[in-house]
Amino acid sequence: MSLKRMPIRWKITILSFGIVLFAILIGGIIIIGNTIETKEDSLGERALVTGRTVANLSAVKEGLIESEGWKRINPVVERIRTVNNSDYIVVLNMNRVRYSHPVEEKLGTLSAGKDEGPALAEHSYTSKAQGESGKAVRGFVPVMNDDHEQIGVVIVGNLLPSVQEILLEMKNEILFVLFLTSLFGITGSWLLARHIKEQTYRLEPHEIVQLLVERTATFQAMNEGVVAIDKEGKITLMNDKAKMILGLDGDYTHQSIKNVIPDIKLADVLPSGEVAFHEEIRLGSALLMNNRIPIRVDNRTIGAVAIFQDRTEVTKLAEELTGVKAFVDALRVQNHEHMNKLHTIAGLIQLDKKEDALNFVFESTEKQEKLSKFLVNKFKDYSLSGLLLSKVSRGRELGIEVAIDEQSRLEEYPPLLDEHDFVLILGNLIENAFHSFDQVHREQRWIDISITQNSQNCTIAVEDNGEGIPEDEHRRVFDKGFSTKGNEGSGIGLYLVKNIVGKSLGNIEVISKQGEGTSIFIHIPMVYEEGLHEQKTTGY
Repeated sequence: MSLKRMPIRWKITILSFGIVLFAILIGGIIIIGNTIETKEDSLGERALVTGRTVANLSAVKEGLIESEGWKRINPVVERIRTVNNSDYIVVLNMNRVRYSHPVEEKLGTLSAGKDEGPALAEHSYTSKAQGESGKAVRGFVPVMNDDHEQIGVVIVGNLLPSVQEILLEMKNEILFVLFLTSLFGITGSWLLARHIKEQTYRLEPHEIVQLLVERTATFQAMNEGVVAIDKEGKITLMNDKAKMILGLDGDYTHQSIKNVIPDIKLADVLPSGEVAFHEEIRLGSALLMNNRIPIRVDNRTIGAVAIFQDRTEVTKLAEELTGVKAFVDALRVQNHEHMNKLHTIAGLIQLDKKEDALNFVFESTEKQEKLSKFLVNKFKDYSLSGLLLSKVSRGRELGIEVAIDEQSRLEEYPPLLDEHDFVLILGNLIENAFHSFDQVHREQRWIDISITQNSQNCTIAVEDNGEGIPEDEHRRVFDKGFSTKGNEGSGIGLYLVKNIVGKSLGNIEVISKQGEGTSIFIHIPMVYEEGLHEQKTTGY
């Protein structure tokens, strides 16, 4: 079982036990360090005492002035070493010649020690040195004759015990402490873990974190307003969309829902526990579609959540996404155009201009048939042909010449798009071109449309001689919510176009000059390239 999936009870137990062991380890290191330091001080004092004892022996003083005095000194010193449990005792004369040593072969030889200098100058002290048998604490004591003149040095060495030896000496105490800490640590951790598990509804920590992150991100990303309350009717969550729809600003967490938004009646769900879907409520001038849902845990209602939308905004967005608005406008324009033609024909007949009326019918029919035949032959989908036909008619009604390039064709859609995407792209681009003439008065007003494709790319071009886009707005026209149409614009059309082009792995090129017009070119690959995931927008 991995640590990530281990139950929280075991995690807390292991964590607590680990903390206890870590504390014991740190404490043990400190205790062992203090023990070693105390041992060093004790061995050093003992070495100095033993050294002074040897230095005051008359046999040692007399032997140091003899040529082979080690024969007399070494047996005496070795007995003292054994009695005092020292590891070694070395007696040197002023020329550093050994007169006492545990190894007899070294008697009468010179000492090569480097820390004996102060002792030869009548100083007593201790030092630590690493030898063949281990680290030792050494005591240095000068040997003085009866005239208080230094005639030699006594060096007493005591080996320091290793950490392992110290642990063996303390093993009973260590085992007792480990037993007690393990017993109380495991028991306390298990009880704490059980309590925490009950308080968190038996969720693991990573599950709680994941739920919190997902909940917050989801609520903020939703296009619906979300308000949640606890069992006392106080607000626990309100996303930004809810504040925008309700016209609120600030943080309302922990405030009563009845004081902040009484009209949605969310608190009414708490006692009844009943679900309410698709209720229409009016807040000021806004008409909202409201859903109220209780939050239940273990068959207990612990809160409620309201999800609501601005019905006007939902309707407008649905029209944008489905293209219904464009086709409704197309039908209205077509109906208006046919009514005008019928009135013209009726007037010519009333004026007894039957031949002119017949020519008008033939001419109108011929133009319409020619355009319809061209669109049907060049474009794969009837919905796209119908859209372009309606836009040509719409242009005639507005006094704008809408021309479709004779080289245009669309035999197949790019691999990542379909007919709905193309209808949305062209519909929005052409509608924006129409709106570009709202403040422009010219004798000639035109919109040119071109759709071309080859084996590698599909290019959509919509150009006009309308108002153009101010230079400081070039980068903002595709931002969500940005519109140059004032209150009439939703700011969603070109944003959807950008998203569709991004989905297709294509790019958008905008060339515009205020007062002269705008050209928008969309390039979409006909071959899907794995690994290409970013839309590139150039021409700004």
